[in-house]
Amino acid sequence: MTPQHPTPHPTIGGLLRSLRARRGWTLKQMSEHSGIPLSTLSKVEHDRLTLTYDKLLQLSQRLQLRMSELFAEQEEEAPGPAVTARRSIGRIDDAIRVSTPNYDYYYLCPELRRKRMIPVLTRVHAKSVEEFGELVRHPGEEYIHVLEGRTEVHTEFYDPIVLEKGESVYIDSNMGHAYIAAEGCDEVLLLGICSSADEHLMESLLTLHGEEGAAQQSKPRRLTTPASRPAKTTAKTTRTTKGAKPAKATKARTAPKATSKK
Repeated sequence: MTPQHPTPHPTIGGLLRSLRARRGWTLKQMSEHSGIPLSTLSKVEHDRLTLTYDKLLQLSQRLQLRMSELFAEQEEEAPGPAVTARRSIGRIDDAIRVSTPNYDYYYLCPELRRKRMIPVLTRVHAKSVEEFGELVRHPGEEYIHVLEGRTEVHTEFYDPIVLEKGESVYIDSNMGHAYIAAEGCDEVLLLGICSSADEHLMESLLTLHGEEGAAQQSKPRRLTTPASRPAKTTAKTTRTTKGAKPAKATKARTAPKATSKK
């Protein structure tokens, strides 16, 4: 007779995932409804952090649940092969925004858990290695495709190379690396794919950026691409991202570029 193993008690993260799935919410929507920061909820759902009683009480009150309902047992999953069918729509308004002196990151499809491939749009600020500072390194591999502008790629063991719009590079992320705006280029937009066997890659990347101080829980700045940009715009330099969105009036509105220094 096959021994019966006791069912493990559900974790807070599992309970939150189950609750969010029943309500059909994204992680960002759960954050907005509960008042708990998105980065905190993400770590709780991945069992990297637990919630204090005060936070649990806040959660139950905001969601109009009794504590007993919040801790209701998760539905048992039938044994069988793992389900691999998953889908997520990458909308910029749902992205996790992380702002650093060198980059603005927009992490797409944040509601998918245990991803081993992280899609991210990156706006480059630094214009020299001296301005960038120490090269970045993290577990895994990454693929970078230039969507807009020209970027100069610096790596620990290779000579710098300039990538034009439409070109790409694949590197080992454990090797020190930096992407800076090439000479004469003010705007650089990259599409990056980070990959790792680590199921907690997303949390590792947020930790690298200093997520508690840098992750923005507010709505991301509008990120434009050449296809969505009006034919003529007026450039202006401030601490926000440069990009343009047609206004209803005759004059186009522009959002200035970032020039912050690490």
